[in-house]
Amino acid sequence: MTTHPASTRAAVAVASFLYAGFAPFAPGTVGSAAAFLLIVPLRVIGSPGLEWAAVVLLGLAGVWSARVAAEHLRVEDPGPVVIDEVVGMLVSLLWLPSTWPVFLAAFLAFRLFDITKPWPARTLERLPGGWGIMADDVMAAIYANLAVQALVWWRPEWMR
Repeated sequence: MTTHPASTRAAVAVASFLYAGFAPFAPGTVGSAAAFLLIVPLRVIGSPGLEWAAVVLLGLAGVWSARVAAEHLRVEDPGPVVIDEVVGMLVSLLWLPSTWPVFLAAFLAFRLFDITKPWPARTLERLPGGWGIMADDVMAAIYANLAVQALVWWRPEWMR
C-alpha cells in the first residue's frame, strides 16, 4: 500500500470539498449542491465581506488543491475535483437576494453555463494547472450571476 504525504491528502480533501466530489454520479452537480452547506451559513451571518473573503480564500485554495489533486489522480481535470463548483456557486450568488427561488435559479444557471462553457470559459479552461480548473467555473458563475440578476430585475415576483 502506498502512503501519500499529508499535503496531498489535504489537497484532495479540499479539492473534493471534503470528498463530495467522489459521489458515484454527477460529481459536479453534487459539488454545486454541497456548496449550499457553506452558502447558507454565510448568508445567515449576513456579511458581504465574509462572503467575498470566502470566494477569495477558497479560490486560492482551489487553485492549489486542484493542481495537486490532478497530479495525484493523474487526470488533467478530474471529476472528483469540485472546489471549482463550490467557488462557482458562491460567485453565482454574489449580490443576489437570499431566497430559495434565487438559490435554485443560480444553481440551474451555473450548472447550465458550467456544462456548456460559453466563450471565454472554454478558453480559460486551457490555463495551466489549477488555474484552468478554477477559471472556467468562475467565468460560468459570472454568467450565471448576471442571468439571475437580470431575472430578479425582470421578474422580482418570481424571486421572493
